[in-house]
Amino acid sequence: MMSRDSDRWLIVGLGNPGARYEDTWHNMGRIAVSVFAERHGLLLSKRRFQGITAEGRIAGKRVLLLQPETFMNLSGNSVASAMAYYDIAPTRLIVLYDDFDLPLGYLRIRNQGGAGSHNGMKSILNHVRDQHFFRVRIGIGPVRGNDNVVFVLSRFPKEEKEIVSETLSDAVDAVELLLTDNAQRAMERFNRKSPPQLQHKEPESD
Repeated sequence: MMSRDSDRWLIVGLGNPGARYEDTWHNMGRIAVSVFAERHGLLLSKRRFQGITAEGRIAGKRVLLLQPETFMNLSGNSVASAMAYYDIAPTRLIVLYDDFDLPLGYLRIRNQGGAGSHNGMKSILNHVRDQHFFRVRIGIGPVRGNDNVVFVLSRFPKEEKEIVSETLSDAVDAVELLLTDNAQRAMERFNRKSPPQLQHKEPESD
């Protein structure tokens, strides 16, 4: 374990590893961290803490980006490993993840709370054993069809890629505000923001 660094933050994007899960709704958190890395010129390439990482300094803060490679329901193993190594306090943890109870285009930022139905968050809470950390919930709802699992593991269609891109950009903006100690501003800006008027579309028939 390293000594606690008062300005180091851990930013985690939840999802499943592998090509078969790319561009799926359940990987929105993971994709958001990739967007964050690209915006700030960071390369997610170093494998450690059972995940893929990148490090940099953003807004004067040391930042560790982490995409767990453990599959969703074991995400806590990866997160807890990184937190223990750097002795990162829960108050400097930000987790981004998908939420089908939120409409597509919405974000919800909280600094405490439960996991809801999200298995990745359940795993993190089980390992961190402290609910007082930031979470950025990325709306992907409403669920299309009758099976939540089938839906979240499906790829987002081309006609929704624009709103997905806008939502991911908003999520990165929110993280940047959290890093500058503007949590209240981030919540006021994004928790009340009306998303573009677009819902899930049924695929066009041939």
